[in-house]
Amino acid sequence: MQTLTKVDDKFSICGQIMPADLAGIAARGFRTVICNRPDGEVVDQPRYLEIESAARVCGMRFAYLPVVAETISDADVTAFSNLLNTLPSPVLAFCRSGKRSSTLYNRGRARQFDGLHQALPMPAVPANDMLNTDVLIVGGGAATIGLAASLLQRQANLKISIVEPSEQHFYQPAWTLVGVGEFDIKKTVRPTVELIPSGVEWIRGTVESFEPDQQRVILTDGRHISYHNLIVAPGLKLNWDGIEGLSATIGKNGVTSNYRFDLAPYTWSLVRELRQGTAIFTQPAMPIKCAGAPQKAMYLSCSYWEKKGVLGKINVEFDNAGGVLFGVSTFVPPLMAYVKRYGANLQFNSTLVAVDGPARKAWFSVKNAAGDVSRVEKSFDFLHVVPPQVPHDFVKRSSLANADGWVEVDQKTLQHPRYPNVFSLGDACSAPNAKTAAAVRKQIVVVAENLLAFRAGTTLPTEYDGYGSCPLTVEIGKIILAEFGYGGKLLPTFPIDPTIARRSAWILKKNMLPAIYWGAMLKGREWLARPAKH
Repeated sequence: MQTLTKVDDKFSICGQIMPADLAGIAARGFRTVICNRPDGEVVDQPRYLEIESAARVCGMRFAYLPVVAETISDADVTAFSNLLNTLPSPVLAFCRSGKRSSTLYNRGRARQFDGLHQALPMPAVPANDMLNTDVLIVGGGAATIGLAASLLQRQANLKISIVEPSEQHFYQPAWTLVGVGEFDIKKTVRPTVELIPSGVEWIRGTVESFEPDQQRVILTDGRHISYHNLIVAPGLKLNWDGIEGLSATIGKNGVTSNYRFDLAPYTWSLVRELRQGTAIFTQPAMPIKCAGAPQKAMYLSCSYWEKKGVLGKINVEFDNAGGVLFGVSTFVPPLMAYVKRYGANLQFNSTLVAVDGPARKAWFSVKNAAGDVSRVEKSFDFLHVVPPQVPHDFVKRSSLANADGWVEVDQKTLQHPRYPNVFSLGDACSAPNAKTAAAVRKQIVVVAENLLAFRAGTTLPTEYDGYGSCPLTVEIGKIILAEFGYGGKLLPTFPIDPTIARRSAWILKKNMLPAIYWGAMLKGREWLARPAKH
């Protein structure tokens, strides 16, 4: 365990602790532990739920208040001070190095000296916190970094700023392969600072609200950013708490998900160890990131079990909240052939609503043909969960959102219908396309060309056809490369039958697409990304 620094009789700080450290911490008299470090900052970091569990076993209280060093807000300081005032002392707070915990404590103490004990109203913003830019981009994912690079290639003198809190950037499409031991998780993450294009300002922060009538964005730390054009692409939110009991058990008790960096390796360990029993894979209601990913996890796991000769001893079930296996009907027959090959039991209109990990039980809301809904209990040995996925709160509550909470856009131009200087792309926008990295690759060109045309006062020249791609990993070593646009129209890149599983498509996904992502897409190189013109 790292060295503890005693601040006073009631409070101490330290760097990262491990679950095994909690017994010693309790023996030193601490009654409360506060975690100020977000999950997933590094590969070998224990999740806060593991530490919480160990703390409670030792009779201590636990609180989780994750912060990012560069974006600690007054609200964070208030929350931390409230924890210190209400939880039993002595208190030990920790993060990676202890610095964030120390900052929260010191800022709270400074408030006390000023006579401020409770949450403060939003302070007046100093002049040096009033930022402005030509193009403000909200989000630091594939869509926004690639777009910034593409814009600068077209107009090098643009002043572009990106608002993004995370110091790490993830290549998420490979996590499905990680979950079956076919990809190294360490190769799916890079520092954000290395990917921001040269000349683009990175504003480390989180959006609190949009004020499009004033052409201004407010950050959670109180900074105001004015803009001429706004690009909204913060992605979506994985709602782990939308399933009762899931947050408390995910990452243990046989419950996993390829939708998170720290969990995909756990999926692989579970797949590797399972030799008999019941394996359940779930898919929530649409929209979700990569609609094929839930069943890809099933196919790859079954392929591995098949190769190991244990598939016949495993009951495989796929519970889908929707009514069809895949949204583009052309690909359903070849997928059903694999479902039959693996002996998987398909359950449609079946939504996971609750999990009890220690009991190895899950509950589903099941709708029958008459529309009647019942609650069904199922036991499992392995449970792969895909969480419900929703818009970020700061998007949903803004005037930029449509009735469903997504950023409202024209599905062809990706321009906001009521605020023409605003565009959106990626998972956050309302266009009815598949939410995939392949879709973003073409959306980048659409937004780059249409944004510059808008700034020049000319007609928007470029239309998005809804293109998306879903490499359906139906077995280890073969993929059905599904490429389609609006209305399920097939849009194959190569002149071959797209319904046939091919080794070449596997090589494309595993070996070529990661290199194209890091070395081309994020660098503004738009190979095979030309959209339709008017």
